[in-house]
Amino acid sequence: MVKLDRYIGKSVLVAIIAVLGIILGLASLFAFIDEMGDLSDTYTLMDAGVFVLLTAPRRLYDMLPMAALIGCLIGLGSLASSSELTIMRAAGVSIGRIVWAVMKPMLVLMLVGLLIGEYLAPVTENKAQAERSLAQGSGESQSSKRGMWHRQGDEFVHINSVQPNGLLLGVTRYRFDNDRNMLASSFARRAQYQDDHWMLSDVSTTYFRGDRTEVINSPEERWDVTVSPQLLNTVVLSPESLSITGLWDYIHYLGDQGLNNARYWLAFWTKVLQPAVTAALVLMAISFIFGPLRSVTLGQRVFTGVLVGFVFRIGQDLLGPSSQVFGFPPLLAVVIPAGICALAGVWLLRRAG
Repeated sequence: MVKLDRYIGKSVLVAIIAVLGIILGLASLFAFIDEMGDLSDTYTLMDAGVFVLLTAPRRLYDMLPMAALIGCLIGLGSLASSSELTIMRAAGVSIGRIVWAVMKPMLVLMLVGLLIGEYLAPVTENKAQAERSLAQGSGESQSSKRGMWHRQGDEFVHINSVQPNGLLLGVTRYRFDNDRNMLASSFARRAQYQDDHWMLSDVSTTYFRGDRTEVINSPEERWDVTVSPQLLNTVVLSPESLSITGLWDYIHYLGDQGLNNARYWLAFWTKVLQPAVTAALVLMAISFIFGPLRSVTLGQRVFTGVLVGFVFRIGQDLLGPSSQVFGFPPLLAVVIPAGICALAGVWLLRRAG
């Protein structure tokens, strides 16, 4: 039985890895083509290639559930096409045993995915964003196409680029009073973190004094704000690119500031429950092999896997924003599609048994 488990697990795992490689290659190619529109004298073809390479771990992590679904259909389906699954069943191997044989390598794959999403992808994504912003000249002026916004008290801050070493490029600040009237705006080319504060360089500040304005230029200016480089390295990334621990810390930071953190809760539960979601998709794929896809061609299995994967993703993409609009828990937006897949898989397997 151990040899049989290894044989089934190896067949499925090889298929999943092959599918993951193909999907990742296509996604990286499309990402590289998309970057071509941002090429300039400073942001070269080589820079675009490095950016795509550094963001590959994040894409790999995002595509694991889809690759697991399609790979399981292909790997287990090939055993069904060659009648090996029929022989196993005739020899007394239960469906539950086959399901467990498939799930064992999936547990390893899920663990690898968690490690990539927690430790590798956030680091490479941060480095990719920082290097691209640096190459695109982020310290020249406020950029509407790149950078990030942050609010601290009555001050709204736009930063073109956050470098991993505690260096900010292109810092624009807007300060308002309690009646939402702008008091001052300033732009600094650079900001370097020093102990417990930021030191701004090449600062130009415009003060709004009733019916007149006053502009003051300063080579350096101290900026006292309770925002550390670690926090900004979290803020500069999209919620989907953050680690679980980074999301947890930033969710509570936003809560302390009285800001909306629903989007980050959604990303948090999506990452925490990704292994369960992957297991639900794999279970449904197994049920298809023992049910409606038992004797179809490889192309039909691939088409079914892609179709189910897209429907599942669309369901997640619809429920996620809906949870923020209608106010139901983001956890439900993640659990409902996975629960439907798991229930469908169990139902089909019970019918096949």
